[in-house]
Amino acid sequence: MDMDIDSISSVSSLQSLAKLLSEAQEGGDDDDDDYGPHCSASTMAPGNIGPVKKETTVTGTFQVKSENSKTIWSTEEVPEGSEFDDTWDPREQPEYEILFKQRVGTEDIFLGMSRKDPSTACCEDMVIKIKLPETKFSDITLDIQDKVLDLRTPQKKLLLHLPHPVNSKNGKAHFLSEEEILEVTLRMTREFDFINFA
Repeated sequence: MDMDIDSISSVSSLQSLAKLLSEAQEGGDDDDDDYGPHCSASTMAPGNIGPVKKETTVTGTFQVKSENSKTIWSTEEVPEGSEFDDTWDPREQPEYEILFKQRVGTEDIFLGMSRKDPSTACCEDMVIKIKLPETKFSDITLDIQDKVLDLRTPQKKLLLHLPHPVNSKNGKAHFLSEEEILEVTLRMTREFDFINFA
């Protein structure tokens, strides 16, 4: 008998709830407009709960830096060396390795008077060894920018973005014909080198 009373009370509570929802959909009081759109429970989402948030639009003016309005990027956004990049060039990239070199003297080796340690932070030069088999020295074209090394031969092409900026005007290139390796030594110009090498 208790089960029948519980089922009757639950049925009557469901019917009264359905009646409330149907009155709300018909537009009962106008004061309820602040509490979001009235729609069926199947189309309601968590964002429909609570008062309606009015969207605010931010209007502002954007200034175009470039002189020509048809340009997509400004010159500061284009990475250095991208003018050398040629994806359609069929030449293969040679093998290379980047080494770092320190200039040490007797005070560094025997007395330990300087603050140098074996890390790359204490290295002044970057040495790039490029393997160029079956290549003559006269066939090599080498262009060095502050952050890019561009090497071209009839069979090989290397566009290398350097890990540190270098002094492009102060460098050496030496071709070891027996080993068929081009060795390029470049002086690095990093931001805090004046502290490391003072």
